[in-house]
Amino acid sequence: MPKLADISVGDAAEPLVVENLSRTHFVKYAGASGDFNPMHHDDTIATQVGNPSVFGHGMLTAGLMARLVKDWFGPEAMRKFNVRFAKQVWPGETLTFTAVVTGVHPEGLVDLELSARNADGEEKLAGTATAAVVE
Repeated sequence: MPKLADISVGDAAEPLVVENLSRTHFVKYAGASGDFNPMHHDDTIATQVGNPSVFGHGMLTAGLMARLVKDWFGPEAMRKFNVRFAKQVWPGETLTFTAVVTGVHPEGLVDLELSARNADGEEKLAGTATAAVVE
């Protein structure tokens, strides 16, 4: 885990790349979360309302984003986590999750800007987080 003295505004986490998100990812998340909305697993229903196919749970994308922060600062570091779902995540997409330091506080906290984008650069999720840094 990084030390506060070694962190500066503009520092970035090693991106987390999740390749080829599949319907299986969506179904596994549905089972883990209890969210069995058919929009996430039933093509017939998803297409009847105008979608090209099923789409991923927003909270699956948020959970992957949180994983990046956890991997960078540790499992107990998260103090604040705010996200906005920008676009749906479709089967087959590859997402790249990024986090950049936007503030460093002397009391041992860092502020982060978060983003998840697909291979075409479309932003799927945007957000902010604050993490505690262990000294």
